[in-house]
Amino acid sequence: MEPIRVIFLPGSVLPAQPAYGALINALGPDIQAVAKDLELYAGDAPPPGWSLDTEIDGVLRDADARGWETFHLVGYSGGGAAALAFAARHPERLLSLTLLEPAWAGSWDWSPAHAELWKKYEQLEALPPEQFMPAFMRLGVKPDVVLPPPPPGPPPPWMAKRPAGIKAFLETFKSYDLDRARLASFAKPVLFVLGALSNPDDYGEIASRLARVFFPDFHLEVFPKRHHFDPPHRIEPERLAELLHRHWEGAESERQATG
Repeated sequence: MEPIRVIFLPGSVLPAQPAYGALINALGPDIQAVAKDLELYAGDAPPPGWSLDTEIDGVLRDADARGWETFHLVGYSGGGAAALAFAARHPERLLSLTLLEPAWAGSWDWSPAHAELWKKYEQLEALPPEQFMPAFMRLGVKPDVVLPPPPPGPPPPWMAKRPAGIKAFLETFKSYDLDRARLASFAKPVLFVLGALSNPDDYGEIASRLARVFFPDFHLEVFPKRHHFDPPHRIEPERLAELLHRHWEGAESERQATG
């Protein structure tokens, strides 16, 4: 069997290595894992014309540079939205897809509660930076969740880019054409990981919609004590690593069986 090759895309806040370092360690040396930073943060400001297509192109360049014709793709939050877009655009390159609470999954078939929530996300864009991040985090969890305080000391230099980056995601979600028909034809295994304390009108709604409308081989795994800002890949990496091993090994076996 060929080695299992995986590209991990982070969310719009943490860089890839601190986001996925614990999980990659838990996966062990037999997994060829790449924690790839978002193209969004390659410079001091979002690249002109940036969209999810920019992230798709970045994943292709990285995979091609490594000689990976096919691979597994994992995406969290904004990176999860980019992973979905990649699956719609280049399904032939993927062996499986893992979605860790993707921030967005198309603009169709929204529930009324999800539509109301996105009106609140749009209102964030007018806030100053010091108010933006706390308000953004509050929308992602259930009302009674106590959010973690900021780490002590001055923020890392990369943090200054994050409000503009998050706003770029929110902006591209308004207009990006996620190809519904091509996404519906994606037949590879899909694992969706959900925190039970995340906002059910956001990530829970996305999980239900994707399971209902798409993906014939779809598995939902819920982590009861987790939410979007203490996600399983950072807080429970050993349990998630076990799930991923099963997910990928099943996909690899399916590929061999179908030739």
